[in-house]
Amino acid sequence: MNAPLAPGSSASAPLPKRSATRLPVVLRNPAFGAVWIAQVLTQASARMFQVGIVWWLIQWSAGSERGLASGAFLAVSTLPAVALAPVVATVIARHPYRTVMAAAAAGAGLVAAATAAWAYTTPLPMGLAYGAALLLAGCQALFDPCLTTSLPVLVDDADVEAATGFELATQSIAGLAGGLLGPLVIDAWQLPGIVAGCAGAYLLAAMLVGVTRFPATPAAEDTGTTTAADPVGGASAAPRRTLRRILADLPFIRRVLLCFAAANVVTTAVFVVMPMYTALVLHQDGSTVALLEAALGTGTLVGSFTGGRLPGRPVTTGTACLGLMAAALAVPGLITDRTAYAAAMAVAGWCVGTIGVRFVALFQRLVPAADKPGFFAVMQSLLGATFPVASLLFGALGDQISPRTLCLVQAVGLVPVALALWWTGTRGDAAIAAAPHPPADTTPATSNTDDEADAPAQETATDTTATTGGGAR
Repeated sequence: MNAPLAPGSSASAPLPKRSATRLPVVLRNPAFGAVWIAQVLTQASARMFQVGIVWWLIQWSAGSERGLASGAFLAVSTLPAVALAPVVATVIARHPYRTVMAAAAAGAGLVAAATAAWAYTTPLPMGLAYGAALLLAGCQALFDPCLTTSLPVLVDDADVEAATGFELATQSIAGLAGGLLGPLVIDAWQLPGIVAGCAGAYLLAAMLVGVTRFPATPAAEDTGTTTAADPVGGASAAPRRTLRRILADLPFIRRVLLCFAAANVVTTAVFVVMPMYTALVLHQDGSTVALLEAALGTGTLVGSFTGGRLPGRPVTTGTACLGLMAAALAVPGLITDRTAYAAAMAVAGWCVGTIGVRFVALFQRLVPAADKPGFFAVMQSLLGATFPVASLLFGALGDQISPRTLCLVQAVGLVPVALALWWTGTRGDAAIAAAPHPPADTTPATSNTDDEADAPAQETATDTTATTGGGAR
């Protein structure tokens, strides 16, 4: 799961209709538009590198321990987001957002370029591939939370929810593109081709961020100084609190994050199971891995557009989505068919996108501005901490039991998490009621407490659908 999940409920009154000529959020806020393109490039490169290397390990390099080797690689790819969370929070708070993101993308580009040069001249050792993954993931661990933190600076206040939904949707687009290209590029051009492509994308992203002028005074942007009126230099001048204190003061959010950290142990294992299932059960090539990755990414993208319109109370919606995801993950364990597996991945992705877009939009409203750098860093760390565990656990299990059985283990593992989320939601009414209201132009004229909490998610779904011209209305 790429994002935490958030409560939302159906509105008792329709949202105000948008003008037919209203521009997409990336055009209304050109700085955000440029950084969004950079996000797509970096996210797609990271995903293409991960999926491509995993397929390379399973098909050619890992021998009989392909499950453990691919699981360890994915674990290494997520360790920096976990281990560097306090450092990331400090860097984002003390330095201009533009500087942090441009430096992170440029650093990743240089690492990828050096790796590509090595791979062109001599076969790339597995250890070097792991080292490159660690460095690239460290750069991405800076870029992603910095972009999320900078949204209120890059867009107008009324566009925060729309930009949040757009960011989550484009993460799905990037993941879809990267997952689709990774195994295909590996099959066609092997390691040198895929790493060279990543290098070019990272460097282009760095250039885009570097030439973008963030909304701020020149002095603050050039020097990185921080003032209460200029958040581009970092968080406001108020003293920063520790990451532990931030979560301690947000008990409802803390419980929700713990629920989905547990869910991530089960769901993120799909990135280990899919290529193994393709090679050992379906006996197919990289095009099938690309198909499954595309189905998962497409489902997540559709869920990001349509999830905010679902009826029902927050806990009911979240629990139902986790239950549906469990059923989807069980399908390839019961039916050995490529089409059925692809359909199951699309459903699972839809569940992730549906719930995820609601939560991040709500967090933008619930978390104080001064705490956002620390909160989004610790959120990424908490959720990301489960990925190495899932990768190593399911990778090692994959060398002992069949991928079909692993699919059933995933399905069964989600059931207690769904029950825990339902129980957590029954205790979260007070926190939902305390959520700040959205701006006046995005709030329904009449709504109850739960409706007001869900308004950001609904507005997100509405605006992001309008920008693409598709999705459910």
